[in-house]
Amino acid sequence: MSLDEFFVTGDPLILASQIAIGLTMVGLIALITYLKRWKWLWNEWFTTVDHKKIGIMYILAGVLMFFRGGVDGLLMKAQTSRPGLDLLDAQHYDEIFTTHGVIMILFMAMPLLIGIMNVVIPLQIGARDVAFPKLNAFSFWIFFAGAMLFNLSFVIGGSPDAGWTSYFPLAGKEFTPGVGNNYYAISLQIAGIGTLATGINFVVTIIKMRAPGMSWMKLPIFVWTTFITSIIIVAAFPILTIALLYMTLDRLFGTHFFTVAAGGDPMLWLNLFWLWGHPEVYIVVLPAFGMFSEVIATFARKNLYGYKSMVYAVAGIAFLSMLVWVHHFYTMGNSAAVNSIFSLTTMMIAIPTGVKIFNWLFTLRKGRIEFSTSMLWALAFIPCFTIGGVTGVMLAMAAADYQYHNTMFLVAHFHYVLIPGVVFAVFAGLYYWWPKMFGFKLNEKIGKWHFWLFVIGFNMTFMPMFFVGLDGMSRRMYTYAESTGWGAWLGFSAVGSLVMAAGFAALCYNIYWSFRYASRNVGNDPWNARSLEWATASPAPHYNFAVVPEVENLDDFWYKKKKGTLGLKKSDLKPVHMPSNSWTPIVLAGAFGLVGFFLVFEWIPLAIIAAVGIVVGLVANTFDYDDGYHIPVDELEEEEREWRGDLQ
Repeated sequence: MSLDEFFVTGDPLILASQIAIGLTMVGLIALITYLKRWKWLWNEWFTTVDHKKIGIMYILAGVLMFFRGGVDGLLMKAQTSRPGLDLLDAQHYDEIFTTHGVIMILFMAMPLLIGIMNVVIPLQIGARDVAFPKLNAFSFWIFFAGAMLFNLSFVIGGSPDAGWTSYFPLAGKEFTPGVGNNYYAISLQIAGIGTLATGINFVVTIIKMRAPGMSWMKLPIFVWTTFITSIIIVAAFPILTIALLYMTLDRLFGTHFFTVAAGGDPMLWLNLFWLWGHPEVYIVVLPAFGMFSEVIATFARKNLYGYKSMVYAVAGIAFLSMLVWVHHFYTMGNSAAVNSIFSLTTMMIAIPTGVKIFNWLFTLRKGRIEFSTSMLWALAFIPCFTIGGVTGVMLAMAAADYQYHNTMFLVAHFHYVLIPGVVFAVFAGLYYWWPKMFGFKLNEKIGKWHFWLFVIGFNMTFMPMFFVGLDGMSRRMYTYAESTGWGAWLGFSAVGSLVMAAGFAALCYNIYWSFRYASRNVGNDPWNARSLEWATASPAPHYNFAVVPEVENLDDFWYKKKKGTLGLKKSDLKPVHMPSNSWTPIVLAGAFGLVGFFLVFEWIPLAIIAAVGIVVGLVANTFDYDDGYHIPVDELEEEEREWRGDLQ
């Protein structure tokens, strides 16, 4: 293989990116070396098993991927902003919309949500960590290895170009012979292992590690949504694992699971993909519902209206999410009876979803609403998500879908569901739980700039896509004629994407400003909140709670705060057992990444040699007899006294 075949060459945009990536990497390494921070990074972050630090690393990775996927989105908008533009050629456009979709769903939304879940869930249930801390670290690092492998395709070998759904036969070797779709199959497989392990970890954590007295109906609603999401992950991700395995075998070893030759069936890929793909939408949306519920209850100064109905609604959505996958391909030869059944199950999701909308509205009713930045995101979510939901019901009607299928109308609906349902929630969650992570608030004034720019830009960007979609514009068109009349709509949409980007830039500036200038004196409960994570210091200490709390009510922290019974007695302190840091998660994930890279280029002997590293790492892990360490009472007393004042 020549260097020209190994590195992506010939495109000035990619060449500029390669130079920028190279300079950034060199600068970063030089800066860390100059500041002598390598040992600190290794000890405090790379080998950590603390759920809060792992959560922060997930969030950081998600923000970086948001930037990468956002740049892809801006390039697509620039290309279609005017008729007949040739900023991107068809091949480059194919690669960009493929990587944009994969990155935004799997490498941006997932890590941001899992990051917040990691930080918050153990605190909300009164636990000191997740059930399997080392597995949690492994989950992050193997996700990170998969994400980096996928991004590597941009400069080495070539990006995947068959769409984020990678339908066969297009995704087969016959039509896409390069290594781009090998990257797709293998990097998603590696990252998916981490997500599946995370789902298992949270199911066990929430079942086994709840504080004494915290029965199921006393769980904060965000814990409920995380628990149900984790169950969907455990049910759905093995399907993706099998589908990607078959895809890898087809592409690397010439089997015919999905290719027509020798009896393969492209529809098998379609069914397997959407059996995972539709629940995946709810995997990213359900935790967001939990976040909005926490934010709305806190800033409306009321308990969540219809708590039990909310729990049942979320469980109902999770159940139905596994029964609707065929609505993604009504037009691909199903019988009228099959389409009718899946049309019905799809529309039924509107019922529990409507229950939740009314629960939030009734929570707001007669509430003493504080319009914090978090609350603004929650309020904006309701109408925007409702537009996405209503257009979803339109798409659920099988007969009508023959008109909407594969048009920009579908793309607009998709973004009206996922951006308010995920991105708005992540922003609300970041502003809300930032003090618990770092001990200071993000700036509210800059936050409101972030909010208004992003929400206005979002509606400017995606609302016009409904109209060009209804006018017949199919998705993934990289150019169009002036006679279509779409130029004005798509030009307006492109301007909207720039306004959205300005909103994201405001968030980045807010983080920078707040790290430098925000007050560190915010207390443990800066929002006068209701759930247990606010009962400990901000930022939360590595042991979370000096004494595991006992729970008597839903919103137990709120009631004890009102009664003034939150004090801590010095006599209750006992040594706290904590897990030790471990190098095996990051080393194992590195070995997985190396095996994946060799498989992408079909260098099988090298992949087998690298796989020995995985075996060695697993064997070494079995001989790890480190049982952790204990934090002595004196140290606990000193840390607790620092934020509480005198103990009782």
